Amino acid sequence: MRRIPVPAVIAVVIHDDRTLLVRRANPPDAGLWGFPGGKIDFGETVKAAAVRELLEETGVLAEAGDVITTLDILEKDASGEMLQHYVLIAVRCRWVSGEPVAGDDALDARWFALADLDPGALPMSVDVDAVARRAHALES
Repeated sequence: MRRIPVPAVIAVVIHDDRTLLVRRANPPDAGLWGFPGGKIDFGETVKAAAVRELLEETGVLAEAGDVITTLDILEKDASGEMLQHYVLIAVRCRWVSGEPVAGDDALDARWFALADLDPGALPMSVDVDAVARRAHALES
């Protein structure tokens, strides 16, 4: 069986100098805070997928902007064998309306100040703090 990377998006929303995160209900990263996002549907653009996933997971409506960065998420089992390879495309999104309410596969959804994104204090997915800082810098 040929295994290929799975393309997915994460919606990076900065509003009132805060970043929108969700606590994931499902693997990968169940229980961790991260950006709303998920797999891109066949025939769906990256921007459309980011806006759709954001709305499904948080109820927040936004307009998709530019790609900020990409991340490779390599999921391995205890022996080190590769189980899954996700390519996450981080899309900068401009808040339009709505307050975050956990929906779809999110346990919680809320705004965080940039200073609160400390991997030592907040259980987060890989590079959430770095991507948020990059998005904040682009807003400035």
